[in-house]
Order: sequence, then C-alpha cells, then structure tokens
Amino acid sequence: MKKIGNIIVLLLMVFVFSSFVSALPTGANVTNLSSTRAPADDPTSAEAIAGNVTELSIFGYSLTQSWQGYFGNVSGTIMLADGNDNVMYNWSLASPEGEIYATNSSSVEWQGIQCYDEANNMTFFENMFGIKPDDVDGINETFNLNDHPEFVTNSILFTAGSCDNTKLFDSNGVGTFDEVLLTDGSNLIFTSLLLEDANGFDNVPHDFEMIVLENGHGTDIATTTYYFWVELE
Repeated sequence: MKKIGNIIVLLLMVFVFSSFVSALPTGANVTNLSSTRAPADDPTSAEAIAGNVTELSIFGYSLTQSWQGYFGNVSGTIMLADGNDNVMYNWSLASPEGEIYATNSSSVEWQGIQCYDEANNMTFFENMFGIKPDDVDGINETFNLNDHPEFVTNSILFTAGSCDNTKLFDSNGVGTFDEVLLTDGSNLIFTSLLLEDANGFDNVPHDFEMIVLENGHGTDIATTTYYFWVELE
C-alpha cells in the first residue's frame, strides 16, 4: 500500500508540474485604422540685391528615415481556457494593464527575454536599418533613458529603470508613454507599457504609443513587417 501511495503522489506531482506554464505573451489582433505623416512646409523667401551679403537664420525639419510610430487603444480579455481554446470563464477588460510587443520576426524565444543594451550587437541592428553611427535618431540616441516603471514579461520581473527606454510625447510635448527595448538574443523587441486612456501626442486619450525601426534612407522604399504580441494583466 505504501508503494502504491508513493506512486499516486508521484503521479500527482507530475500532473501539477506538467500543468504549470508561465503566462506567455500572445499574438495580438491588430487593425490598421489610419496612417499619416507630417505635411511638408511651404518655402519662405528672402530678397536678393546685387552687391549685398545677407546673414540668414533658417529653421526646418525633416521626417525621420529610421522610425515608424504606432499608437492606439487596447481592449481584451483575461480568460481561463483549455488547449483547444474552450473557454471556462473570462474577464473583459475595457482599459487593460500590461504590455504590447512588436518585432519584425514572427517567432520570439520568450524564455530568453532580457534587456537590450549596446552589447547586444547594436551595430548589427543599426546597419540593418541603414542607420549611421553619427545619426541623431539612432537606437542608443533614442532609447537613452533608464527610468521606466517595473513590469513583468513571461513571468520575468524587470525592475524599474533596469532596461533602456524612451518616453513618447503627450500633446504638451511631455514624455508620458514608456517604451522599453528588449531582446531574445536574436531579435529587437519593442515593448510599450500600457497606460489607461492617457493624453496622447494628438490630444486624444490612448493606451499606448510606440516607435519601431524602419529603413527609409536613400532609395529604400520597401516596407517592414512587424508582428505584435500582447500580455494583459
């Protein structure tokens, strides 16, 4: 009887441990609602008079050729379901907390997730997207902060300020939306920490703002496909 009891206990332990899986980010259903860009300014003029030399102070802007921006709102459900997506129960979320992830690979090794830094082959990624070492809108020039709040990805805790991050603007030009750079060792993973209906850059409430790398330098007019994951709390 003791032997049979030990077997039962062992089987229960195998069942318990085989049933435990950490909460992985899941693929997100994305709908493209609109895509716009800043219009070009009309030129201004200065009069030229033969024999004169004129000092000018000129200001202008150019659109980045390295980054694409995304923004919007997130809705979803926390659910209890089996491997065939048969739902036992769910909890609808109007303004969920959590993270949105984007990468240009359809496969992510979530078990190997970690902070991205310059040691993670920044030159390789900048070359991939046509960024030169002295470009003002490079990776390390953009993600140059370490002040994001604490968050969890795949049951891995990232303490406050432990990764490189940037802050995208609200309508007053104040850095409000935190975006963190992660990697699985092979891919850059852009990670937006969700807020609940925060004032966005366009003075409209949004749950997230995010930028991702895209090469628009020189004659490159090809698009880059990004895949999105979501982890809701």
